[in-house]
Amino acid sequence: MSGITLSATAAGRFTFPGTDISVNRMGYGAMQLAGPHVFGEPRDPDEARAVLREALSLDIDHIDTSDFYGPHVTNRLIREALHPYPAALTLVTKIGAWRNETGEWILRRDADFLRRSVEDNLSRLGLDQMSIVNLRMGGPEDDIETPMRAMRRMQEEGLLAHIGVSTVTERQLAAARDIAPVVCVQNHYNLVHREDDAMIDALAEEGIAYVPYFPLGGFTPFQADGLSAVAQEAGTSPQSVALAWLLQRSPNILVIPGTSSRGHLRENVAAAALQLSEAHLARLDALGRKG
Repeated sequence: MSGITLSATAAGRFTFPGTDISVNRMGYGAMQLAGPHVFGEPRDPDEARAVLREALSLDIDHIDTSDFYGPHVTNRLIREALHPYPAALTLVTKIGAWRNETGEWILRRDADFLRRSVEDNLSRLGLDQMSIVNLRMGGPEDDIETPMRAMRRMQEEGLLAHIGVSTVTERQLAAARDIAPVVCVQNHYNLVHREDDAMIDALAEEGIAYVPYFPLGGFTPFQADGLSAVAQEAGTSPQSVALAWLLQRSPNILVIPGTSSRGHLRENVAAAALQLSEAHLARLDALGRKG
């Protein structure tokens, strides 16, 4: 990767359907800017703010956050580091959960709570309207229709411009889209966690974004060894290979790797320019099938 200018633009661009929002496909997830286990203050707040400023200098124009990271920590850091925001920057948040005083994750999706969550995000980020808000579900049995109706009401009122959904099944996604347009889906997916393959292909046909989380989550030792072998041959890191595989998997995939280190941020952005060979792609795909 030596000699390559680091820039998120190398990943190409994506325009969310039915919107004027266009972003580089290499983005940034702010979750890891909070303290250990996404709870409390960061060990180094100055470095956290420096990471955010470095992200923009590397042409990242899509930052994924939530007011329940910390809670409240990442949104405060984003505002401190980046406000007033560049016109091209898209901030995307997630609602449907919160952290109690002991750091427990509590899922909640009643209309009053969702409204307070959007208002809290707006207040702490210093915005009048959220560009995109993802509704976070908790499992395949969850009712998505009731909270989606609340999301649509907030959209009609102008609190949020566009709606995304997170941790959803195909059935839940279809039910959500019957109530309001969905511009993106944020689910667990990587080269060995492939349950959403059919969903990704269907969304790509309609131009809807798919934003995977845990790009290296759930690998067996065999799979990790296979990934490392490809990375060694490509002269880069396993993380870069995993991110590059996602970018080459489908043109509607947007990646939002998170880190609290400027060095790791630069390594992640380097994946935007990494083109895996057909032979390497085939070997990586085989890891997923064997998983």
